[in-house]
Amino acid sequence: MARVTVLGGCGAVGNIAVRTLASLGDFSEVVAADIDPKRLSHLVDSVRSECLTSLTVDVLDEKKLTKAIEGSDVVLNCVGPFYKFGPATLKAAINAGVNYVDICDDIDATELQLKMDASARRAGISACIGMGSSPGVTNLLAKFTADHLLDSVESIDLFHAHGGEPVEGAGVIGHRIHCMQLDIPVYLGGVLKKVRFFDKAGVALQEDVDFRVVGTHRVYPYPHPETLTLPKYIKCQRVTNKGTVLPDEYFQFTLDVVQKALKSGKLSLKDEQSPVLSSLISNIIQQRERILKETKFGEQRGCVKIVVSGKEGTEHHSYVFSLASQGQAMGEGTGIPAAFGAALMQRGKVTSRGVLPPEGCIMPLDFLAIMQEYLKLERVGGTGSPLTIESIDAQGGIEALTL
Repeated sequence: MARVTVLGGCGAVGNIAVRTLASLGDFSEVVAADIDPKRLSHLVDSVRSECLTSLTVDVLDEKKLTKAIEGSDVVLNCVGPFYKFGPATLKAAINAGVNYVDICDDIDATELQLKMDASARRAGISACIGMGSSPGVTNLLAKFTADHLLDSVESIDLFHAHGGEPVEGAGVIGHRIHCMQLDIPVYLGGVLKKVRFFDKAGVALQEDVDFRVVGTHRVYPYPHPETLTLPKYIKCQRVTNKGTVLPDEYFQFTLDVVQKALKSGKLSLKDEQSPVLSSLISNIIQQRERILKETKFGEQRGCVKIVVSGKEGTEHHSYVFSLASQGQAMGEGTGIPAAFGAALMQRGKVTSRGVLPPEGCIMPLDFLAIMQEYLKLERVGGTGSPLTIESIDAQGGIEALTL
């Protein structure tokens, strides 16, 4: 019997991870754990898999959480925001002696989790943090390029754009506002530096990026962990992570109201329960609906773009990876890779102990193999891989590649 427990199993990301794990077949029992018993019942009824069971649990109750995950082979944590829940949930996994995977995309939580490495090693567990889309897929494709395509790496630039999801709840928007107040790590000239979202250095890093499916959009420095972890595993001079939320009018509205609140001095990173923040989130939710209608945005869509540049021999060369989705959103883009991470851990493909980012404990070829396996499983006679790869030589010649 092999058991995986998915925390936040009814959420936008967690329910996708649950469904993916149930279809992969690596675990004889997939436990969807969530705080809401009604949503759990609905999930079990909709998935209709013999391996799926459910468990009601509050991740803020450390003792009950530890007991809930005991006996699992892997726990997959999809409960966000991670600056609130990530370190505490990892601590529970360490205490329970259970291997751990999460989708942590918060730089502050990542820094705290990496400091738990020694505790995880003493417990004899593997903890892969940030195994989603960005971070996650971005890390592994960058590592694949460094290991198999380029002789040396100069830069790794990561871009993401998504929008149009049926719902953006208060937690998602609160997390976005939180990120806009952090020191954002960027790796420039071989040195880790910090910029702020609204300061001159942060504004100078903005750029317009052409994405597959979603078009060209302005992207902004974002405090995702790749800029902190990738330089430790890939020798290079630059790592950046930039993103946006679609439509552009919606993200610009969000920027304007957050910047105004910060200038007023009424919005504070330390006070996550302030009436000002609650009012701000409520206003953004209301205006989002209006903007989506006025722009006739249509169905949800998104794209993650990874650009890795360096040398092949003496010639400059770049590889551009694009993971684009039409009709799918953040849940699929994050939940499916997270499930892959848990499955690879169960298959014995993750052997390093301690707290590690994806590029530190998962072989890129293993990830690509399970992705192809899943596509064959889910897309019989289908449309092929959502991943496109372009090879760009020193003269600007572009060649499409397949793996």
